[in-house]
Formats: sequence, C-alpha cells, structure tokens
Amino acid sequence: MRSLLGDHLLQRLQQDVDGKLHQRLFRCLQGAIVEGVIPPKTRLPASRDLAKEIHVSRNTVLSAYEQLQAEGYLEAKTGHGTWVAEQLPEAFLNTPNGKQRVGLRNPPRSYQLSQRGSQLIGYAGASPYQWGAFVPGAPDVTEFPHHIFSRIQARLSREPDIHHLIYSNAGGCTELRSALADYLRVARSVQCDPDQIIITEGIHQAIDLVSRALSDIGDPVWIEDPAYWGMRNTLRINGLNIQPMPVDADGIVPKQYPEEPPKLIFVTPSHQYPLGSHLSLERRKSLLNLAKRYGSWIVEDDYDSEFRFSGQPYPSLQGLESDAPVIYMGTFSKTIYPALRIGYLVVPKPLFSSLRILAAELYRGGHLLEQKALAEFIREGHYEAHIRRMRLLYGKRRAYLVDLIKRYLGPEFLHEYNDDSGLHLVLKLPDNCDDVAVASAALERGIKVRALSQYYMHAHAHAERGLLMGFACVSEKDMVMAFGVLLQCLREANIPTRS
Repeated sequence: MRSLLGDHLLQRLQQDVDGKLHQRLFRCLQGAIVEGVIPPKTRLPASRDLAKEIHVSRNTVLSAYEQLQAEGYLEAKTGHGTWVAEQLPEAFLNTPNGKQRVGLRNPPRSYQLSQRGSQLIGYAGASPYQWGAFVPGAPDVTEFPHHIFSRIQARLSREPDIHHLIYSNAGGCTELRSALADYLRVARSVQCDPDQIIITEGIHQAIDLVSRALSDIGDPVWIEDPAYWGMRNTLRINGLNIQPMPVDADGIVPKQYPEEPPKLIFVTPSHQYPLGSHLSLERRKSLLNLAKRYGSWIVEDDYDSEFRFSGQPYPSLQGLESDAPVIYMGTFSKTIYPALRIGYLVVPKPLFSSLRILAAELYRGGHLLEQKALAEFIREGHYEAHIRRMRLLYGKRRAYLVDLIKRYLGPEFLHEYNDDSGLHLVLKLPDNCDDVAVASAALERGIKVRALSQYYMHAHAHAERGLLMGFACVSEKDMVMAFGVLLQCLREANIPTRS
C-alpha cells in the first residue's frame, strides 16, 4: 500500500516537469521538507521502498537523497536510515539586518473577504470561552447521564440501519421527529405532528433556513432589541433589513401600523433574551393579529423554556391559536449539551415539504444515528427525568446567585424583568457605567460575563447597562470565589458595593 509521502510526491512530480527526473524528485522532496509536509527528525523511507512507491529507479532516489544530504536537509545515520535534519538550512539564511532572503516560497498572497463577510467579522460575537463562571446560557454538561446515552448509541452503532448512514432528505430522523411531536404537545402545548418537524443543527441553521426560504434580500424583518447576537448576524449576512423593536415588561413592542410590514418577526416570548421578560397574553394576541393582517411570519425561539423554577410554565405562542402564522424553533443545546448540534423547527403543514427540500439542498442532513439515539433517550423517559433533575439543580444555583447579589450589592442590581427561569440573569448596572469595560476587566481575571449593552442593535441612548451572568454551569462553591472577583472589578469601576 502506497504511503502518504508517496502520494504527495507523485502529485508534485506531475506539476514539476522541468529537468531530469532526479532533479525534479530533489525539488519535490526539498519543498515537502521546507513546507513542513515532512517534519524535522522524520525518518524517510528506504530508497528501494520509495523508488517502488513512485515508480522510479532506485538510483534516482539515491541521487535525490545525496543532494539533499549535501545541502543540509537530510542526515544519514549508519544503520538507522536517512532522517530529515533537525535544523534546516533556511534557519541560517537571515541577513544581519534581520530580513530573510528569498527562499523557495513565493511571497504570501493577500486575500480579501467580501463586503458582507467583512461586516459579519466586525459584528462577530461568539466567545472562545464557553464554560465556567459566569458563561450565559451554558448548561452543566457534566451532569448529563452520558453513560445512558452512550449505551444507546453503542447498541445502535453495532448494527446500524442503512438509512441512518446515508444523506437524509426527510427533514431528519423519523423516530426523533415522532418523539419530539409527542413531547412538544405535552410539555409546550405546541400543535404539531411529526410531518411538521424539521431537524436542524441548532438554532443558527434554523434561522438561516427560515430567513432564506421566506424572505428576499432587502426584506424588512423585526427583531427584539436587545436580542441574541447570533440571530442578528445570521439575518445580517443574508442581506435582510433588520428593524429593532423595543422590549418592555410585556415583551416586544411592535409597530401596529408599519409603513413597511415585516416579512419575519423574531421573538423569544417565553423568556425574552436577554432581559427575561415574558410576552403577555394581550401582546401575543396583538402580535398574531398583526402577522395575519400583513402576511408576516412569526418565528418563535423557545430556547430555554424547560427551566422555569417557580410558578406555571408559559405555553408556546405557536399553540395559542390553530393555524397560527408561527414557526417554532427549539434546541437541545440547553437541555443536553451544545456540541450535540441538534435543534428543530415546527412549521405549518403547507410549508413543510418546501422547507424540507430546501434544508436537504442547503445542508445535506446527517447525524441520523445520534438523532435515533436521542429519540430512544426521549422515549425511554431519560430526557424528562434529566430535565426534572436539572431544573432542581439550576433553581438552587440561581437562588444562590440572587442571594449573593442582594447581600453584596443590593436588590436594585437585579434587573426588574428577571423572572425565576432560564440559565442566566441580568445584573443591572448604573446608566453611566461602561459595562463593556467591566466585562473585559472581569474576563482578564477569568470571570466570563457579557455586557448587556452589546446585545442592542445600536449603541443608542436607551441601551441599558448590565452584565449577563450564567449560573447553570458553576457550583455554589466556585460561584462564591468568582463573585468575589467580579465584586473587585465593580469596585474598580467605581460601582458601590456593600463590602
């Protein structure tokens, strides 16, 4: 069987056609060494073996090896073969003024992103820090019953169904769509059956699919302000005209008679992200009537509704009326773990076939074995049991963090929209405070909070100042130490504390 080096040299020899064969082989090997394809201190194949692999004479390989050795690229060790030198000749080619002489490589070519790609980079909000105190929205992935889920996966992987190993154009695993329909009808009052569910790789893909399928470049879309940066950036790169709508204690405040009606209205009605308010019944009915009047679609992001720690859970907006113009989105990132990359859309039946086809064309569905394992995990009752257990754990951690805030800062630092739900809360800061600077200072000390003002569409005057604090993935013991560090950052920003 030919080695990877043999394959590489055969490809390079086809591109380098000038000169005699041993000279071409020398240049190909030299290039591979300089470029790091063959790292320093790597043993090269015996000349006889390499000659056989690349279909040349042994003398051709010996000639190339000898020239490489003479120029300092190779070292021959008696009885131990031929090795790439630990230090290449290029390491000695620096001139006294510090400029490197021209080597084998051409000067690096400059590349430029498209205008929308550059714009997206400018608005990028994904943090490299996704774990620890106080990452917003991060679940405690260590508490998931991995042994149960792994056992189901292992059993399914031993004799997998062919249909779970090929591309999917059915909108996802049939078993998972069926299990989800049963779960959502009971847990979230969603009106659906399996033929309305499309499995996605998380919320971002769901937003991308909906925005591509139901709007054109330049179309107006409404979002809450503040809102999740990931949703906003997906809409931005798809070329939509994003129009922010303010949020109050009753949720989004839409324009009742807009000059330019929206194609899409994105909302988080059960737990507004990031402020935490709940869309009131009156506002829900008003929003549904508005969507019907203008032919708009409401996109309901129900990202963490499973975690309500007191009172009655809020039912979905989608289930409020039959045939409501609502597309419902959900994810397992908060209830299981984000790397699973499984989310879902519940769409009205007339849309299902078209969106299923578009999803297959855009994304080529897969991960069906994981989806089948998740379906069995739900059917066997493990998912519901896990949510019940995590609801208790997260409720305790939230109460502990609230107590720390009240004790060392005061109840006025808790945002008035905070309710007893979700995986984060908002620490309210004075209007004249630079919450971005505070968050940056905290991050330098290992505390991962996010500035509330950055969730607003623009840095306008009504952008509130505060910090998003996730409590789900940090134990009470670690919370105390992390909160102490955060208090020090607040004091340095001249924010009064109680100790």
